[in-house]
Amino acid sequence: MATSKRERQKTARREKLAQQQRAAQRRRNLRRGVIAAVVAAVVIATGALLFAGGSGPSATTTTIASTLGTTTTSAPVSTTTTKPVTFAPVAQPSPAGTFGKAPTVIVPSGTPPTSLQVSDLIPGSGPGAKNGDKLKVQYVLATYSSHKVVQSSWTSQPFTLTLGAGTVIPGWEYGLVGMKAGARRELIIPPALGYGSVAQGPGIAANDTLVFVVDLLKLN
Repeated sequence: MATSKRERQKTARREKLAQQQRAAQRRRNLRRGVIAAVVAAVVIATGALLFAGGSGPSATTTTIASTLGTTTTSAPVSTTTTKPVTFAPVAQPSPAGTFGKAPTVIVPSGTPPTSLQVSDLIPGSGPGAKNGDKLKVQYVLATYSSHKVVQSSWTSQPFTLTLGAGTVIPGWEYGLVGMKAGARRELIIPPALGYGSVAQGPGIAANDTLVFVVDLLKLN
């Protein structure tokens, strides 16, 4: 009987210990499940925030200004597309001279104009030049900074351009419109329609005002 009782007690203790171990295992499993759920929720929430944050623009769009070209006897490179508001005649025009011979250019006295000035010194004939037309010209350039001639195609060869193609400064693009073959035209071009704030070599300063006299030899 004693042996049977002791065995029953041992068996009861083993069963109780096993129950305690199973209960402890259930508690550990429960804790692991809770921790895994919390971690999963954090990961999901973080991913949602990152996705929402990355759906919009990530950088501010910037505008890069065009590089100014250098001058040559083949006329200046286009630097802006701003259309002039006014189109006044030249207040103090140069002498008309003789078409086909190099002109005399006189830089007006006083403060340079702030808008494009255009005058025909010698009228031409036929249709007026328009965008898309090919022009063959001779020109002389003087500047307000130097008060003298600094360029002349008459010392080399005539220059050919297509009006409106953007290959010359805006002062030419606008100022030569309507010019007729055989005409001599004077253009006084402010910096905004010329070379702007960048000097272009001897005689052409930064923010210079340009004085051109142009002969239109041929219009196609």
